[in-house]
Amino acid sequence: MTDNDDERSVIPGPGQERAFRDALGAFATGVAVITTRTPAGPLGITANSFASLSLDPPLVLWSPARASRRFGAFADASHFAIHVLAADQAALGARFARNGEDFDLSGLRHTPEGVPLLPGCLAIFACRQEAVHDGGDHAIVVGRVEHLYHRSGAPLVFSAGRYGGFQP
Repeated sequence: MTDNDDERSVIPGPGQERAFRDALGAFATGVAVITTRTPAGPLGITANSFASLSLDPPLVLWSPARASRRFGAFADASHFAIHVLAADQAALGARFARNGEDFDLSGLRHTPEGVPLLPGCLAIFACRQEAVHDGGDHAIVVGRVEHLYHRSGAPLVFSAGRYGGFQP
């Protein structure tokens, strides 16, 4: 027994997916929206699976879910942009979690490849796809950062299924 009476011990596997997901939710992450250009038009998706990978060369990664209707477009995208959301952009995160085609935004810009760049974000990493690796029910998409944008501000945080903020 542990010192914490509400602590659970779980062996991940069939039937324990919710417990595994709940435990992962204890790790607070930033919130990102990834955008790309498809033959049908611009597409976006909200993710909390963004991470830095390498400074030299400049590489980042993120992991789209194979079950997502948008998976194929992002796994096959030659170029994409990862947008790190600011604390006041929870509505933008929720927007692209629901609908990946709603780009009716003031201040929208595009990369030379036509990838949409969302306004007001803390950081934007415009990437060329470097590699895609198997990651179980997700893929691991590695991008080489070709251009970045950055400003100061507080990040949007996601933990235990909810958006929140960070106070230093």
